[in-house]
Amino acid sequence: MANIGIIGGSGIYEMKGLQKVKDIPLETPFGKPSDNFKIVKIGGQDVVFLPRHHSSHNIPPHMINYRANIWGMKKLGVKTIIATGSVGSISSILTPGDIVLPDQIIDMTKNRPTTFFDEDAVYHVDFTEPYCPALRAFILKSAAECDISVLPRGTYVCTEGPRFETRAEIKLYGQLGSDMVGMTQMPEAILARELELCYATVATVTNYAAGISKEKLTTTEVIDAVRKVSQKLNTLLFQVVSDIGELHGCACKNALKDAKL
Repeated sequence: MANIGIIGGSGIYEMKGLQKVKDIPLETPFGKPSDNFKIVKIGGQDVVFLPRHHSSHNIPPHMINYRANIWGMKKLGVKTIIATGSVGSISSILTPGDIVLPDQIIDMTKNRPTTFFDEDAVYHVDFTEPYCPALRAFILKSAAECDISVLPRGTYVCTEGPRFETRAEIKLYGQLGSDMVGMTQMPEAILARELELCYATVATVTNYAAGISKEKLTTTEVIDAVRKVSQKLNTLLFQVVSDIGELHGCACKNALKDAKL
């Protein structure tokens, strides 16, 4: 139905300029997705859009049905997923309002189903590069074309949530090499790889993480920061979706080759 999918994070539910076509309710072998999948038009392209936390933002990160969301994207014909999300800065080079393309993940989640392969067959999928290099390169190219500054790399540490992290945890994550902290990249990224989909995230820095910030962390600052950068993010996504074709130079579409034990 559509080759491109967008999974929207906090604050990215009503992108300006979208032409809505229809809603698709979908049941999956893994239960209900976060919301109905929405077929929209961006730059003449059909796109499958899904609000990760539901359009009412009533699903916390640890309760998102990631398997249903990714399975549904695949079922609807999506081959490439562009995700958005909010992160807290751990690194001195990331400040609120920045847009960054993470290239690595550290998984600190605890209680989430993390694979499609938990019965019958055993697959060990290569995850050396957790984000599609070809898709990341294309997003960076699109950002340059529309004169939007995007930091090209960074390590995302994914925590369980829904609470914010302690000062000691953030200190530890920084020592491990993390640049940013969020709650939604795992298992979303690995599930996309297991279904041989190209996947990358455009992250918005909304705040400084615990212990780096001098203030109490609040959800209000997250939403305010997303709103301030939303126009740039919308412009970037429109540019990417309008121009993207078939991606070359990545192994995502063959992720299961030689992975079965």
